[in-house]
Amino acid sequence: MNHLLKLLDLSCEEITELLNLADQLKYESKHGIRHPHLKGKTLGMIFQKASTRTRVSFEVGMSQLGGSALFLSSRDLQIGRGEPVQDTARVLSRYLDGIMIRTFAQQEVEDLAKYGSIPIINGLTDFCHPCQVLADLMTVREYKGALEGLTLCYIGDGNNMANSLIVGGLKMGMYVRIATPENYRPDPQVLDFAAAKSDHFHWCSNPMEAAANADVVFTDVWASMGQEGEAETRRTAFKGFQVNQELLKACKSDVMVQHCLPAHREEEITEEVFEAHAQEIFDEAENRLHAQKAVMVKLMGDA
Repeated sequence: MNHLLKLLDLSCEEITELLNLADQLKYESKHGIRHPHLKGKTLGMIFQKASTRTRVSFEVGMSQLGGSALFLSSRDLQIGRGEPVQDTARVLSRYLDGIMIRTFAQQEVEDLAKYGSIPIINGLTDFCHPCQVLADLMTVREYKGALEGLTLCYIGDGNNMANSLIVGGLKMGMYVRIATPENYRPDPQVLDFAAAKSDHFHWCSNPMEAAANADVVFTDVWASMGQEGEAETRRTAFKGFQVNQELLKACKSDVMVQHCLPAHREEEITEEVFEAHAQEIFDEAENRLHAQKAVMVKLMGDA
């Protein structure tokens, strides 16, 4: 494992290793055990898309690991303003020990890895969100004890979260059910991957069907960053795709609810359900820190 570009690139064993390391680092943090695995290392953080949780969790994570993080906004870089991404990758590789990038196009992440000589971490693209889903899997395992055999349900837009949850869940032996409107299906590349595991995967346009006997329900905003102009159209399209008490009645009695945040209450999830499952949701948010630290140690550590 040289980079974290997308979960499609990882094996079940590699994901498990990351989750185990994240558990260890979380335990050490909670018990005041220092772990400066990245002492003297510097992570460059490229943000073409803004994010509270991504920036804070990576900066804090690098600090706890003994290293430092350098924030680079789109105003600080020449990418997209005349300098090819391959040149940026080669220059930054001379200065940094790793790069985290949060951007729009998956190809930009892939090109940084292709032309650079340091680890690249995908902090989010329009195609996938691997760091978030590692945190999601970590959280579900904390609550349920294991992942294999559980039923994961996702309700909403077939976006980057849906794509990564499908891949991560299936690779970890979960049953994955996705409910989206017909015109908002997950990416064809992901559906092709899922087709090879058809006994564990089901897509439908009926949320109640997808939620039947689910162990954990996921959702996300109906209009992601960059889609604000489509908000009204999407609200119409996603009517009926809300995580509410009626939907949860179809799930197992001890169902978990997860949301990657920020949440638009009374749109994709009701206030009532969000608050009833707030502990699980904010544990999920915290676990971004620990999961990402595991990724950075794995990619940038000396061991």
